[in-house]
Amino acid sequence: MTLGQRRFCALWLAPLAGLLVAAPPLLAQTLPLPDHLTDLNSAEGQARLRDSEALADYVPLTSQFVTQINQAFCGVASMVMVLNALNVPAPLAPEWERGYFTQENLFNDQTEAIIPQATIARQGLTLAELAGILATYPVQVDIHHGSEVSLGEFRDLIRANLDTPGNYVLINYLRRTIGQERGGHISPIAAYDADTDQLLILDVSRYKYPPVWVEADLLWQAINTVDSVSGQTRGFLLIEAQSGDE
Repeated sequence: MTLGQRRFCALWLAPLAGLLVAAPPLLAQTLPLPDHLTDLNSAEGQARLRDSEALADYVPLTSQFVTQINQAFCGVASMVMVLNALNVPAPLAPEWERGYFTQENLFNDQTEAIIPQATIARQGLTLAELAGILATYPVQVDIHHGSEVSLGEFRDLIRANLDTPGNYVLINYLRRTIGQERGGHISPIAAYDADTDQLLILDVSRYKYPPVWVEADLLWQAINTVDSVSGQTRGFLLIEAQSGDE
């Protein structure tokens, strides 16, 4: 580099260097994880994903991942991900001038009859309400409450789903049971690792927690907790697109 080139670079970089020094660090302020939960972003978490036996849902879901737009829309964000991954006909998204599910256009007269959008924004969704909204679209929804399935049934149903392309799992669980803060939450499950008997939750509150691996037994306990709104236990949904003759 010539002397003239060095002088030019120094003049060009000087203002930028000042900005870098003055700017505050931009760090994601996620909450710390307890030791028994493994961050997918860690080396251990990524190795577990590579070794997983059942992960057919991982790529389709991460390709459609969204973060919930408010603190009560975990179920809404989870439904948007699954419906887009299933590639079912979607309402128009005006901002893109095409059919695509968003956390705004998911709602319609049918969903309002199940539970108004304004109520969801205050208190979130029960498992039955989540299933009801999904069922207004051309999908088949199987609902499983925590009190109705054993640990073995829970593991087998979810593993079979994750091992098969084209269907998805949404889980409604109590965060406190798995060591997080703190109430009920909804997110998709994307993978199962048999060696550690752990499931991968793609947490839609990405501003709060990263995707985490959690023991199947602990997550089963977390769905076998009572939702104070419905008076029933939480649980999970198995979702797939309806066949053409339905």
